[in-house]
Amino acid sequence: MSDRVADFPEKLECLFQPSRYKVLYGGRGGAKSWGVARALLIMGAQRKLRIACGREIQKSISDSVHQLLKEQIDDLGLASQYRVLETYIEGINGTLITFHGLKHNVVSLKSIEGIDIFWAEEAQTISKNSWNTLIPTIRKEGSEIWITFNPELDTDETYRRFVQNPPTGAVVTKINYRDNPWFSGVLEQERLDCLARSKDDHDHVWEGQTKKVLEGAIFANELRDTYANDRVMRVPYDMAHPVQTVWDLGRADMTAIWFVQMIGLEFRLIDYYQNRGHALPHYIKVLKEKPYSYGAFWLPHDAQNEQLVAERTIEQQVRTAFANSPVNIVPKTSVVGRIDAARTIFNRCVFDASSCSEGLNVLARWKYKVNQDTGQWSKEPDHDDYSHGGDAFTYMAVSVTVARKAAKIDYSKHHKGRA
Repeated sequence: MSDRVADFPEKLECLFQPSRYKVLYGGRGGAKSWGVARALLIMGAQRKLRIACGREIQKSISDSVHQLLKEQIDDLGLASQYRVLETYIEGINGTLITFHGLKHNVVSLKSIEGIDIFWAEEAQTISKNSWNTLIPTIRKEGSEIWITFNPELDTDETYRRFVQNPPTGAVVTKINYRDNPWFSGVLEQERLDCLARSKDDHDHVWEGQTKKVLEGAIFANELRDTYANDRVMRVPYDMAHPVQTVWDLGRADMTAIWFVQMIGLEFRLIDYYQNRGHALPHYIKVLKEKPYSYGAFWLPHDAQNEQLVAERTIEQQVRTAFANSPVNIVPKTSVVGRIDAARTIFNRCVFDASSCSEGLNVLARWKYKVNQDTGQWSKEPDHDDYSHGGDAFTYMAVSVTVARKAAKIDYSKHHKGRA
């Protein structure tokens, strides 16, 4: 072992005290990742540990904290204690440090026996599905989950799960630039320049405050208006009215479902569900387990495609499962047209703050593509995990247009606010 003294900011001393969850969050310059890397290497040199480092998406080892750990091994004088290999790091005492992407590979962690510490880095993007799969996997007696992130949205699963409603006994610490005694003059000038440009950006980037929507979000203005006019609230299920569901379909990709009650001129979004990697029976089971009386089902046009494994289309399977409800196909139109349709009804929508939190997070993160040549936002949405819930929301708007024409109602003539 090196006899070099390793200093830590006072707020990071919690890393050396036992706790199932250690949550470090805040703005840039707080030395969160730096401190965690140093603490893990010191502890791993003192005793044999199995350490797994993960983030939601890791396309290659360069996306991981492998390089950060390598640099800290040298800085701490621990080169004699560790061998840094291309895809993992091992200690001479048997400590093993591995690196993982969670989005497509979280189940593979089950093959790693006896993880002592899991470090979830850049955890603001880790999904509910990944957390639900990961946490039971880290089950060794005395095992710990360390979480570092810069908050983005207050609807993000990680922020809600570990800051707003932390698990019992979790150590949750907000750490910002002012808590870092080694905060550099270069970064201080960057912070001051940011403050001069925009206090809102400064408070988000440097103070770790959340935003309601992200830059480039397709429905940024609509969501700001929704929050400003208190249309995110408790929206209870009204048993006197049927629940309509609007779907976007996927299997390897995400399947997303919005649950809406259309009451008067108001669209009450009472629930949202999304998942991936499941066939249709999973979603039928989820819907049947909910306490709702269903009205119309609105499916995208690809629900009419034949399913080789099922020998029936998704539309046919839904009709069989919900024989008492009409099953409709949303008219096919351009994504730009669907987005425009959604804008016309957004001010008539109210969202349940709890049941629709994941859906609101999706809408806040659904962005336009960035033109790689100009760096400007294009007119086409990006296709990612957030596009499925966004598409389903726009399908709802198109389905409403169909129903509106049938009932000869023009919502655009009515003022904003609740009906």
